[in-house]
Amino acid sequence: MRKGGIVLLTVLLLLAGCQTQPKPLQRTDYLLDTVVTLTLYDATEADLDAAFAEIRRLNDLLDAYSPFSDLGWLQAAAGLKPVTVASETMELLVFAKDMYERTGGYLDVTVGPLIDLWDIGNGGHYPTEAELTAARGLLGMDDLILDEANGTAYLARPGMRVDLGALAKGYIADKVKALLLDRGVKSGVIDLGRNILLSGEKPGGAAFSIGVQSPTNSGELLRVLALKDRSLVTSGTYERFFEYDGQRYHHVLDPFTGFPADTSLSAVTVLSGSSLWGDALSTACLLLGVEQGMALVDSIPDAEALFVRTDGTVITTAGFPQT
Repeated sequence: MRKGGIVLLTVLLLLAGCQTQPKPLQRTDYLLDTVVTLTLYDATEADLDAAFAEIRRLNDLLDAYSPFSDLGWLQAAAGLKPVTVASETMELLVFAKDMYERTGGYLDVTVGPLIDLWDIGNGGHYPTEAELTAARGLLGMDDLILDEANGTAYLARPGMRVDLGALAKGYIADKVKALLLDRGVKSGVIDLGRNILLSGEKPGGAAFSIGVQSPTNSGELLRVLALKDRSLVTSGTYERFFEYDGQRYHHVLDPFTGFPADTSLSAVTVLSGSSLWGDALSTACLLLGVEQGMALVDSIPDAEALFVRTDGTVITTAGFPQT
């Protein structure tokens, strides 16, 4: 599963730093097209098994590039007929509709044809004007028709494709946390490609330390935050890109122009209670720019953001921690 924004977070767990803390269980695997690590303090191997099984199950539903996922079936039936989707897929598509409205159309999950056209994950392709016009003509959230009562989704025109890369990892992280809490696991770190979701606090009541890396200097931390039971997601424009004719083109695509977003931002970090909201807001802010992005974040309860301009300037919402 390809994500709509690059996440650059450093988890400073210091797992061996306190002799009184129980040693956590930790497991790493390559899933969701990235390295996934779960670190759980009050858990068993069976809990880790269940958590990784949940990640695989949800990825099987939401993978935009699998012909056998819900999104694959939705694409194959575009312009032909509605398809039945899982409740989780429907929940995320409904959320995507809401985010589309909140962002004035900038966060548009029908952007799949544009993602395919630019093909940045495979080295990049600079499109012709005719190609851009054709791809943009396949976008349209009004033509993603949801019937929640009957559990069906329908893309009204052939060639349309939904890509939930800007939302799916956050959604999956929230679901994994909920599953672990149901199993009695209340302390740990869910790291889906460095999309960080914290469950509770460390044993003994200590906070987790999370470092937010500079987009211009991988060795520099912009902030080191002491956090409990929070999500921290960063989306950026500076790692997934290609160069053409001396110009750099990144992967965060503006559905109105068809080109990579040009808002003078290189990264946005969102601190929130939900990883889904963090995922959605961080990408949306890259598309909207500082002024509109800050207004959007301020409209969402329990969300704060840190913006990094391309010149290195850092701007935060009022409630974002300064240290």
